[in-house]
Amino acid sequence: MPKTQSNKVWLDSSRGGRGADAQGDRLVKLAGRFFRALKLTNVELSLSLVRDDEMKELNALWRRKNKTTDVLSFPGGDMPGPGRRSLGDVVISVDTARLAAKDFDSSLEDELDLYLAHGLLHLLGHDHHSKPAARKMEALERKLLKRPSMLSRSDEV
Repeated sequence: MPKTQSNKVWLDSSRGGRGADAQGDRLVKLAGRFFRALKLTNVELSLSLVRDDEMKELNALWRRKNKTTDVLSFPGGDMPGPGRRSLGDVVISVDTARLAAKDFDSSLEDELDLYLAHGLLHLLGHDHHSKPAARKMEALERKLLKRPSMLSRSDEV
């Protein structure tokens, strides 16, 4: 019988600025809880914490939007052979999270948690391009976070 592999999160917090390493370690643990809540097994996720300047470059390159953003998701591809299934990459701007924490009277941790949940759900194929899809994604965010979601504060739901 083949050995079941556990889930894995690959973290790069080296470009996230002050406090990113500690936040990254915390988010890796949170991703594990999200995997369990979503019943995901044998998967891996790449998580990068960056500053706004790098996020702006990524957003311009991949989305043709010359501004920073909170979170970007890049789905993984199918890997040949056995092993974990790559969900893809979630890139989070720590700078944007700090600003949003002030704007929404929340904490940096709460903002980063929101971005991780939102980015992970995008990797799993969820979006908010239509009202029904946005409502479904919001419900899943609420399930993961056990509090109002990122979509709750926008007009997308």
